[in-house]
Amino acid sequence: MFTGIVEELGRLESMRPDGDGRRLRVRCARVLEDLKPEDSLLVNGVCLTATDVQAPVVELQAVAETLSKTTLGGLAPGAELHLERALTLQTRLGGHLVQGHVDCTGRVVRLRRTALGAELELAVPAEFLRYLARTGSVSLDGVSLTLAREARQEGAEAHFGVALIPYTLAHTTLGTRRPGDALNIEFDCLAKYLEQLLRHGGALPGADSGQRLLDLLQS
Repeated sequence: MFTGIVEELGRLESMRPDGDGRRLRVRCARVLEDLKPEDSLLVNGVCLTATDVQAPVVELQAVAETLSKTTLGGLAPGAELHLERALTLQTRLGGHLVQGHVDCTGRVVRLRRTALGAELELAVPAEFLRYLARTGSVSLDGVSLTLAREARQEGAEAHFGVALIPYTLAHTTLGTRRPGDALNIEFDCLAKYLEQLLRHGGALPGADSGQRLLDLLQS
């Protein structure tokens, strides 16, 4: 698990074929302080396994499914990457619970500068609208952000916006995004677990059905 608080920007040195997957070599510093082979590292919102750690470079493995569902396969050497180590029980949860399991890729619609930073608008398939709660959390390329306004459906897409404060603009790559750019999107895992529970008739102890849980959530 992760928090969506970027620890540093790494740089992709190379990416080579590895069976039907890829091996990524990433130059970084801070996240290497206690990183070991087989540890997890969040890379642009994707949970990857470190296979070799030789400071100042870590090598990570991305399998074919990961490449097909995320933006990692389209990266070029020199790309800056959002990096975060897995949280511990002593970690302050400054963002929200992020698993590094990407739900879909989103498309940048526009980046609008404001007096207090910027607002980034994105589009995702309309089926994910149900996870976009007003002022709720979402992970964009591994960055924990809050919806700035209510999401809406436009044809086959759901559009939503997030606010980027100056600190986020200075410490991530989100402020450099252009219309059409793709981002790795992960929705709040708590919403997905609750949806699954209700879909299969889950209930609180002593309740007859999942309706009681739904009533509590709406109260």
